[in-house]
Amino acid sequence: MAKALTLDRFLQSQGFGSRKGCRDLVDDGEVTINGETVKSWKQEVVPVEGLPFTVFGEDWEYRSQVYIALNKPSGYECSRKPSHHPPVLELLPENFEWRDVQPVGRLDHDTTGLLLLSDDGAFIHAQSHPKHHVPKLYVATCAEAVTPQLVAKLLAGVQLIDEPAPLAAVHCAQLDEYRLEIVLEQGKYHQVKRMLAAAGNHCAALTRTAIGGLTLAALDLDEGEWRYLSAEQLLQLQA
Repeated sequence: MAKALTLDRFLQSQGFGSRKGCRDLVDDGEVTINGETVKSWKQEVVPVEGLPFTVFGEDWEYRSQVYIALNKPSGYECSRKPSHHPPVLELLPENFEWRDVQPVGRLDHDTTGLLLLSDDGAFIHAQSHPKHHVPKLYVATCAEAVTPQLVAKLLAGVQLIDEPAPLAAVHCAQLDEYRLEIVLEQGKYHQVKRMLAAAGNHCAALTRTAIGGLTLAALDLDEGEWRYLSAEQLLQLQA
């Protein structure tokens, strides 16, 4: 059984501020556990997964770690310290930033689609490191018409600057006159855009539609919306 925590530590673990700030929340009557207002931050709580509580009347469940899927819109940077655009964490509740939730890998500010976020370092490493070969499916809109020759080049491999060997798509297929789908495993910097340029075309728009066996369509998220991932969905990431 998990070790009991005083309520201020419990709230701090969930990202609701410093211990002092969490104590103030309790003192102000803003916290309930299992539907009952807690009157002392010294009260001990056993941190069981799924334990319901509220802060400022908003419902939450205790999660030792969070795993999130976001349908990223254009115009946001996947960085804690963005340089030119707002951070993608602005799309999530503020307490996620307090508990150090981070993007799993990066999508360019103008790339849309499926983005994972978590505060689990091992999960972030397993999903983002190239050696784990997690396939990612993208739909690219090209500036010039897609041709069979372009698809063939991407499947055969193209040489990128600063890469020791050519990089090839795991899968690539034309969708219509200007769009193609491409599956990559390496996760190199600006990889889809650079591969299209090296193959003689140009990327006008890009969206990530799947990671492993988890698809954006199945998550049913509008742009800017997020959801927690279930245990079953986490397993799909390995497929």
